[in-house]
Amino acid sequence: MLNYLTQVIAGPTPQSEPLFGRGSEMVLNSAGGFVFPVDDWKRMERFLILGAEGGSYYASERKLALENAEATLRAIEADGLRAIRLIVKVSDGGRAPKNDPALFALALAASAGDDRTKRAAFRALPIVARTGTHLFRFAEYVDSMRGWGRGLRSAVADWYLSRSVSERAYQMAKYRQREGWSHRDLLRLAHPKAEGARDALFGWATQGRLDAAVWPELRLLEGYEKARTAATAREAATLIRDYELTREMIPTQFLQSPEVWEALFDRMPLTALIRNLATLTRVGLMAPLSATARAAAERLGDAEALRKARVHPIAVLAALRTYAAGKGVRGSGEWAPVPTVVDALDRAFYRAFENAPATGKRFYLALDVSGSMGYGEIAGVPGLTPRVAAAAMAMTIARTEPQYTFGAFAHEMQRLSIRATDSLEQALETTDGLPFGATDASLPMLAALEQGLQVDAFVVLTDSETWFGRMHPVEALRRYRDKTGIPAKLVVVAMVSNGFTIADPNDAGMLDVVGFDTATPQVMADFAAE
Repeated sequence: MLNYLTQVIAGPTPQSEPLFGRGSEMVLNSAGGFVFPVDDWKRMERFLILGAEGGSYYASERKLALENAEATLRAIEADGLRAIRLIVKVSDGGRAPKNDPALFALALAASAGDDRTKRAAFRALPIVARTGTHLFRFAEYVDSMRGWGRGLRSAVADWYLSRSVSERAYQMAKYRQREGWSHRDLLRLAHPKAEGARDALFGWATQGRLDAAVWPELRLLEGYEKARTAATAREAATLIRDYELTREMIPTQFLQSPEVWEALFDRMPLTALIRNLATLTRVGLMAPLSATARAAAERLGDAEALRKARVHPIAVLAALRTYAAGKGVRGSGEWAPVPTVVDALDRAFYRAFENAPATGKRFYLALDVSGSMGYGEIAGVPGLTPRVAAAAMAMTIARTEPQYTFGAFAHEMQRLSIRATDSLEQALETTDGLPFGATDASLPMLAALEQGLQVDAFVVLTDSETWFGRMHPVEALRRYRDKTGIPAKLVVVAMVSNGFTIADPNDAGMLDVVGFDTATPQVMADFAAE
């Protein structure tokens, strides 16, 4: 006779079927497994942080971007002011590796939101669009969505009026034009009213006239104009020091000169330093035991400076992988990496996250290494697939928590010989070389139970495209809790901006967070310690 208890209620449910009584709450993921959907707010947050560049294994870049845009639009329509607050919180907090998703979402709110939402979006523009490049990208987005009405023109005008004259002069000299837009274009659209030095700045941008001698706030522009006609690299280097010019203000013919790069290095912003480590090494300025290498390592070790500069861990990770390789991914340049700089980048990666104190809890760090995690790029970084990025994210916990173990799963479980003392590159190489397979996200909990491990928190870094298992991950966690008596928690770290999660929203012991959100380690620590 059929035992309805074991076959329907008490027995495990294959991931290809919804949990009993939860069918209306679950959805099919792209792989054909039943999981829980994330709401539009969580989807919007994932988009703001992870973006959609490179798409995913199951979705093209366009499809993933469209799905995220639709979720963001629904969130804006549901509560526009809440959406603006989320955009500002992610962008201004430096929580995302790129600002483009935030600029796109802000343009969407300024175009499709109600009147209150539009006004809030306009007020937020100087906060979200912090640089000239950001402003041009916002203009590109918003111009394709709506006309240039009074509110939008006033918002752009306020961007030019919102900071000091010297700060705006810096942005306008550093970023003259991008994305098919120039400051001349935007100033003529916005017509900001100004007097004195600011009016002179606008005149320089729109008509090319400059009388810097009258306005000390515009001294930088005087140096910029002189650099455009410099005859030698030595003259350019002198102007860099005298006027504090940046690389973007120097004619390209001088950017192979060690003398010019030495002058730039003295006051180089931290983000620019991270981007230009390879060039500094290639031109011979940065070498083993050199003063430049020592100074660069010291700057990379300054956690407060990293925070103030909004240096995102992804930017550091991308620089580390490229610099340590000694050759560019797309270019033909080569260099000999300086070991102390490689080590400094490794340490800077962890410092770029919010500092989370050790909780003393026992962590099982489970990395999804299935086939779907090996496709796509995090923030458009070449070679940084979700499976590689998951290892980097997990290392932030291992470097903080004294009690941890690593595991990798696809269709079966594998132990990982990763230690907190390993370099980041060693950890990435370990996971990058593992074989792909189908996805069964229940395996970490089942393996811990089988091995008799005492775990307080399972941290599963995944795209939630699980489908292969004979039971759902939430069932495996509850079985672990029942068998061990430990109220173990589950933290699902989303590594792709899709709409799925294996975390049960009705279980207070499960949490869904976004991978590479700089705030994630602190959020996980707080959740584990509760």
